[in-house]
This record gives sequence, structure tokens and C-alpha cells, in this order.
Amino acid sequence: MAQPANNLLATALAYLEADLSVLPAVAAEKRPALRSWKPYQQRLPTEDEVRAWFADTEALCLVTGAVSGHLEMLDFDGGGALYAPWTELVAGEMPGLLDRLVIERSPSGGCHVAYRCEEPIPGNQKLAQRLVDGKPVTLIETRGEGGLFLCDPTPGYRLQQGLFTDLPALLAAERDVLINAARALNEVVPEPEVAPVGSDPCGRPGDEFNERGDMRAVLTRHGWTYVKTVGDNEYWRRPGKDRGWSATLKDRVFYVFSKNAAPFKDETAYGPFSVYGLLEHGGDFEAAAGALRVEGYGSEPDTGDVDLSGILGLPDPGPQDGSQDPGPVPEHLFDVPGLVRTVMDFTLARAPYPNVALAFCGAMALQSYLAGRKVCTPGDLRPNLYLLALAGSGTGKDFPRKVNSRVLFEIGHAGALGDKFASGEGIQDALVRSPAMLFQNDEMDGVLRQINTDRENRRESIPNILLTLYTAASDIYPIRVKAGQKETITVDQPHLTLFGTATPQYFYESLSVRMLTNGFFARLIVIDVGCRGQGQTPGSARHLPDAILETARWWADFRPGTHRANLLDLHPEPKVVPVEPDALQAIEVFQRMTETEYDRAEGVKDEVGRTAWSRTCENAKKLALLYACSENHEDPVIGLPAVEWAAAFAMHQTRRQLYLAQVYVAENPFHAECLKFTRKLREAPDGQMARRDLMRAMRCKAADFDQIVGTLIEQGDIVPVDIPTRTKPARGYRLA
Repeated sequence: MAQPANNLLATALAYLEADLSVLPAVAAEKRPALRSWKPYQQRLPTEDEVRAWFADTEALCLVTGAVSGHLEMLDFDGGGALYAPWTELVAGEMPGLLDRLVIERSPSGGCHVAYRCEEPIPGNQKLAQRLVDGKPVTLIETRGEGGLFLCDPTPGYRLQQGLFTDLPALLAAERDVLINAARALNEVVPEPEVAPVGSDPCGRPGDEFNERGDMRAVLTRHGWTYVKTVGDNEYWRRPGKDRGWSATLKDRVFYVFSKNAAPFKDETAYGPFSVYGLLEHGGDFEAAAGALRVEGYGSEPDTGDVDLSGILGLPDPGPQDGSQDPGPVPEHLFDVPGLVRTVMDFTLARAPYPNVALAFCGAMALQSYLAGRKVCTPGDLRPNLYLLALAGSGTGKDFPRKVNSRVLFEIGHAGALGDKFASGEGIQDALVRSPAMLFQNDEMDGVLRQINTDRENRRESIPNILLTLYTAASDIYPIRVKAGQKETITVDQPHLTLFGTATPQYFYESLSVRMLTNGFFARLIVIDVGCRGQGQTPGSARHLPDAILETARWWADFRPGTHRANLLDLHPEPKVVPVEPDALQAIEVFQRMTETEYDRAEGVKDEVGRTAWSRTCENAKKLALLYACSENHEDPVIGLPAVEWAAAFAMHQTRRQLYLAQVYVAENPFHAECLKFTRKLREAPDGQMARRDLMRAMRCKAADFDQIVGTLIEQGDIVPVDIPTRTKPARGYRLA
């Protein structure tokens, strides 16, 4: 229904009274219903003009720019596809700013966000684009100086927040947050600036630096600050700026959108060698190439089929499709020097049923908590860790938890202990009280089941809260807004360490494609603790050795950073743990290995494999950080032994995950029965079973059993065999 003309006129007059240049519009064409509207880019219309125009008009528009008090509008197209991520970035950077803006919905499902600026604004700008069918489509743009936009009460436009007659006037810094948040979501980056890389036929240093050079280290040396990672984009802040973002880094392309980031130009993309040459050598790329050659660049090795794992001391990679069981974690991988080893020794000496794997989980969880919000890698990875021990009843899983509880009690951190997860909201509330938490949960079975049952992917579900917190450890985490709450509560750099246990049977039964691809499982360190240890006379967890307490108290008292020293508990400045050169090289080699496996999984559309390999190197870096903190808490350095251990541990975890997917994750009920059949054969002492024994184990009808057997034989998964008995051979099957 057309908007009544008198209502439209009343609104137009109100806009004029608020010093807005308001014009009649042709809604279908999104233009003013005037032969020429250029004069109204310079002056406001008169009241008589407005009354004449809106005597019989169905739509109106506002002219943006200086004529309307430096009015600017952000237009979110594409059904508002980027509106939600934009609001998350803005809320995280400047809480409360969104609440002041005028926001309306457009007929296409998009959004208009309007405000005034205290300073002049530029003309219309495209801020964020996305490729659709190979062509760039603009999803966020401005209406600035000389622009216009249709608005409420034009049919189809509906105000959701605020009034155009009461627009806020933003400071330049506040506008920058809005604009840069939009630019940070841009997915169509121009081709990087091409820098001269030299012409040495033996291999050009610039080319090799573009492939494997550490651009992040160069940026950090020159005052750039890594802020956060959202999706595939890393956000970076220029020197001299203490909030917001100035550039993004994705796929080794550094895209600068700040106008004050010299020597970089705004809205320009740079490759690693360009960044190195501009920052390290003032744009003298010949000198940059020479310096890189001294560092060993310029002779790209032809690895071909060479096994890179030998550089890291890893075992032969073997098949990477999950077809072989890597078995339990080798016991030598439970040996971490320093605090972890000391805590394990104490636990194993006092536990009623000592178990090395459980002692390791408890000690690593303790080290993770103690280092929380205190240290980070040069890439800002944090030591938060999610450990899941698969342990049945009576395996002694309670004693490592008692040790950790006693340590936290002795250092005055008992308030940071959590046990059961009542709800996702409960986890958030706990972090408000204590921004670093150690949850020791004995009922993780239910959490794992939630991943499969939460089909609506509720934001406040326990798995989603845990997943979000894991990735928010270096970020600002907003807590849900409660009824009656006026201001958003945030936690700066929340740290949650999880030491959970689950029954192996329920864990394996809960495995599904959903669980293995939602991101939560790929971040879990899952350890099957095996059988219960041999019983011994137990000791008390209360009598802790001085070595453990002294180190724990050191961590409790450690306050890195000097900026706003009185606020370090609220806004910590973690110590950056350095990486030795040979360790850094090993990390790069390991990353290339995992990226190769990721590419293979992506090539065959293996979503489970892609998810698993995407997190392997990140997990290894996090583990190496914890190794360094355990080894030398006062002056941790990530050395080659830490990386070799972490890479081997992370590789085992990924192989185990792929194996479990191969053995337990079914595409349909019939496939599930086939997997169950092959598992029975795999568990048999000699890898084969008689037909009658298999039928009893499968508990299915003979016709269904024969269909399973026929399918597995046809696929080449099993072969028929004759199994000797006391009388005549029995018919049976074994794995092919």
C-alpha cells in the first residue's frame, strides 16, 4: 500500500527541520523525482519546495554529504550478507558504538546504517566485494559526498533503530572503526604490487621469499601488530595506532586499506617480497634481494618425492587416508621436560592406579592454565588447550584432577576451577568471574552428543561456546546480553583450559561427519588412556612438592607487559615466546607437509581430511609453546626439540582422527553395518572370524548379513577363508 502523502510530507518536513536535504524520489529507479537535483547537493530545499514536492509523492530520499551535516550511509547489499560479521567486528573493537547508529532495513533484505561525521567525508566508496560467478559483486559501499539514498517511510524501508531526525555525530576515530571493519571483510583483493625480484638463473631470492618468507615477522619488527583472525583473514594494525585494523593478510597477500600506513599505499595489495623490500630496505629491492641471498634464499630446493618428515625426525608418513591405525600415543610422546614431567612423576607416585596417559593429560592441562593470558607465540597463538582422555570406570581418572585442584588452591586460584558444564551460558558467566578457567569435566560424553543433536547450531550451546572461546583466546569476547542489562560485558583474551574425560564406547558411538567437520573435534587432543594401571598404595594429593608449588606460584605472580600496569589483569599483554631459527625452519617444513595433505584432501572432496589437516600445524605450534613454558618457565624459548615433539604429537592426533573417521563414521545405516563388520574382523586376534561367530556379533538377519558380506567382498574389503576346527573347516572371512 502506498504511503499516505500527508504522512510522507510530515516526515519530509521533519527531516528538513533536522537540516537534512530531503527530496522526492522514484522508488523503482532509486533516484530523485526531479529534473535536476544538483542544487540540493549544495543547499537545503525550502519549506515551500518540500510542501510542493510531497503533495503527491510516494517516496523520498536524503542527500548525503556536507549539505546534510556530513551525513554518510553504509549500504549493505546482497541481502545483508556481511552485516552480521561487520557488527561483530565493530562491537569487538568499540563496544556501544553500534547502539548509537541509525539502522534501517531495505526492501532487498539489506541494511542502511546512517550517521553524521564531525569532519568532511569523501564521495561514494566500494568497501567490500565478493566474487559471484567469477565477477565482483559489491556487498558494502558508502553513500558519501554528492550521494543519496531512499529511506523510511518510503514503502519497503523500515527503521529498526534510531531516527534520521536524531543522527549521531561521529568522531573521525569512530567513523574509522565502521569503515575499516567493512574494508576488512573485502574478499576481492587487487593483484599484489609487483616488486623486482632479480634475474639470477640459479633462483631469485624474491621468488623464494614470496613462497616461504616470514612476512609476519617483518611486519612485527616494524611495529605492525597482529590483532585477530576471522575466517581466512588476519587483521593487522599499523604502527602508531592503538585500536582498529589497517590491513588484512590472507593467502600471503597483505592488503592495506589505511591512508596512514606509509610506506604502503591505501587499497593496495602487497606480496611478501614487496613487504620485505619496502620495510627492511626502504624500497631498494636490489638491496633486498642481496640481503635475502645472504640469508639462504634464491636456490629453491627441488624436493620432488623427498620425505620432508626426516627433517623433523618424524616416522615415515605412510598412508594418509586413515587406512592404518596409528595405535595409542607412543609413551615417549608423554615426556615433556620441566613442570609437566614433575607433575606427572608426582601423580604416578601417588595415584591408586597410576596411568601415564592420564597423568600427562592432567599435567598438560595444569601448564596450559598457568600460562593462560601470560604468553603467546610470535603469531599470537595462545596456550589454551582442550584435552579429552578416553577412560572407562576405575582407571584412576580422578587423581590427576585432584592434583590440579590442589595446586590452584595453594596458589589462591581455586575460583578458576570448574567441573561440570551446566550450560553454555554458565561457561560465559564463569569467565566473567575469572577470565582464565580450568574446567575438569567428567561428563564430556553429553557435550559430544550435543554436536550431533544440535541441528540448529545454537550459538549458546556448550560445543559452540567452547569452539568460540578456543578461537577467541587472543581476542575480545562479548558475553550475551541478559535481560535488564544496559551495557555489553566483554572478556579480554579469555582463556579456557579443558581437561575432560569420556567413556571410549560412547565417544566412538558419537563419531559422525558432523562431529569431525564442525571444527571443535579438530581442536581436541584426544588420548585413549588404555587399561587401568597396576594398583599401589595411594598417597595424598595435598602434600605437593616444593618444585611444583614454586613454579605454579611464579606463574600466578607473573605479570608481563608494562602498559597500563594497573589493568594487566583485565587487559593482559602476553609475553611473546621467541622461536629459534632451526625451530622456525622445522615449523615451516611441517606446515608444508600438512598443507600438501590438506590439498590432497581438498582435491578428492574429503571434508573430514580437510578439516583435520587444516588444524594440524596450528595444534603443533600451540603444543610447542607449552613445551617451552614447561621446560623453562622464567625464560621460555621454542627450540627444535619442542617443535619435533609437538609435530610428532600433532601428526599422531591427525592420523588417529582420520583412522577413526574411516572405521566409525558412516554415510547411512547400511554403511554403518558394513563398518561394524570390518571392525569385528579388525578386533579379532588373527584378523579373521568364522561366519557363525560374526553373525552372533552382528545381531542381524541372515539376509541382511549376506547383503553386507556380498557388498564387502565386491568392494574388495574382505575375502572368504576356511577356518580350521576340530572337525571340518568352517566358513569365515578376513580383511583383504
